[in-house]
Amino acid sequence: METISESVVAACEPDDARGGESFATLLRYWAWRLGDEVAVTYLDHRAGADGRAVTVSWRELDDRVDVLATRLTSFTAPGDRAAILARQSVDYVVAFLGAIRAGLVAVPLFAPDLPGHAGRLAAVAADCAPRVVLTTADGLDTAAGFLSSTDIERPAVLAVDTPTPVAAGDRSWPRPEPDGLAYLQYTSGSTRTPAGVMLTHRNVLTNARQACDAYSIETGTTSTVSWLPLFHDMGLILGIGAPMAAGAASVLMDPLAFLERPSRWLRALSASPGAISAAPNFAYAYSASRVTEDEKSYLELSRVVSLINGSEPVLPATIAKFHGAFEDCGLRPEVHRSSYGLAEATVLVSVTEAGKAPRQVAFDRERLAAGLATPALPGVVSTTLVSCGFPAGQRVRIADLVAGALVEPGRVGEIQVNGPNVGVGYWGRPAASDGVFGLPPIDPESGAGWLATGDLGVRYEGELFMTGRLKDLVIVDGRNHYPQDVEQTVETHPAVRPHSAAAFAIEREGGEAAVVVAERAKGTDVDIAVATAEIRRAVSAAHGLRPHDVVFLAPGEVPRTSSGKISRALCRKSFLDGSLTARRLG
Repeated sequence: METISESVVAACEPDDARGGESFATLLRYWAWRLGDEVAVTYLDHRAGADGRAVTVSWRELDDRVDVLATRLTSFTAPGDRAAILARQSVDYVVAFLGAIRAGLVAVPLFAPDLPGHAGRLAAVAADCAPRVVLTTADGLDTAAGFLSSTDIERPAVLAVDTPTPVAAGDRSWPRPEPDGLAYLQYTSGSTRTPAGVMLTHRNVLTNARQACDAYSIETGTTSTVSWLPLFHDMGLILGIGAPMAAGAASVLMDPLAFLERPSRWLRALSASPGAISAAPNFAYAYSASRVTEDEKSYLELSRVVSLINGSEPVLPATIAKFHGAFEDCGLRPEVHRSSYGLAEATVLVSVTEAGKAPRQVAFDRERLAAGLATPALPGVVSTTLVSCGFPAGQRVRIADLVAGALVEPGRVGEIQVNGPNVGVGYWGRPAASDGVFGLPPIDPESGAGWLATGDLGVRYEGELFMTGRLKDLVIVDGRNHYPQDVEQTVETHPAVRPHSAAAFAIEREGGEAAVVVAERAKGTDVDIAVATAEIRRAVSAAHGLRPHDVVFLAPGEVPRTSSGKISRALCRKSFLDGSLTARRLG
């Protein structure tokens, strides 16, 4: 990656002695340095199966960002929130960078018509209280309709792609304070309790550069290719952040375009020399299953640099299936890079080494469950874990779940992170922040504490392996779902006994899948098959989640703790050993 000296940037961007860099100041530099070279390509598949490439140069992107920032500063103040309610597009990139250049706190979100997410979007809007909503001309009515349905104070709504007489010219923009907020990254958790991670310019630039170093993202020789949504932490850094840090071209497509035809992603990789991309585990299995032999004949994957696998547990079977499907297209096993990260650390925390296939270790399943990572002996039941590699320019430790002290290598504990990429807390949630950010011991050099990730992991022979989660998240197809939200949806059905539902995840060949267990309401005579189908549809509509199984039990049959609470852990255990399904109704 090209190193940008302060003096070079200063020649392109007026410098405030107290200020620092941002994604927007780096855009100004690359516009000066790369000019008419393509910065962003959006593959629009709405008009046809093959897609239409919409491109913008570095200079054009910088000009559009300048115009938007000028418009924003006419009615906003530094620190105001700018929520982005738009579909994946070049316009989304303009909206994000324009908000940052104007000194606002960007809030990357999604268009209000995204199925199953209206409740989450309303909760996030109420939480961040935006001064302005940025969208596109064809999304103005949808955005206005959504805002009118909420109780939040009505923000201004601006279409970033509307022609405007504003002339940005050579306007000077102050460079931001390094510890000023760049954007809020809302975690993909509960729709009723969204949490916005506060990320500073220092945080996000650090992590973008860590990603460039880790994945070999370089000026002129590589490009990023991504269908991940830009409101997702990895999608944002891969699609915008790292390209701004390295001056690398970015190729974007809509997530729906990938789901409709995964070969589109592989063809974009083929057409982009030096491609670097990322996807959750399910996407690799999905691609291997859905891409046809005829579609493979058009693929040339030998020039791919890195394929990042993260966001959910990496399964060895998926890696093997993906490489088996595409090795004849030139795909090399060493380009697969298993990663670990989370929004609270901007995104990237650790990654496997370049030039090597990710390490896989078969651990003794019983010992691992007891908190000790020991290689399984022949004939012993094992659990094979894929390494998440080594920390990417930061520090990682494994802490005891009770005492919080450092545990010895080979012991399972909570993964904790320390580094300048770690966010400063949750927006408007000081109490929640105190339990997650800045935990002791405090680093004497940086003065920063540790981030409690809520994830379980182990250090084995120097490498990080993720073993599970402290939280009860259900992660299916790369998306997080809080079980209590799913349970509340299930319990709205009249056939379900109140406060009797449990939602949890099980491991399947293609990744995690969701299971719902509930008791039949007393005094009802319902058709279980009909009720099951209706619950599947309700959960799918509300959460974008299709349950693998819905199990109805008689009243009082759902496993509970000694205090009478529903136990998701016991439900999962009973489902897997068959004792729960043996009692199912219908």
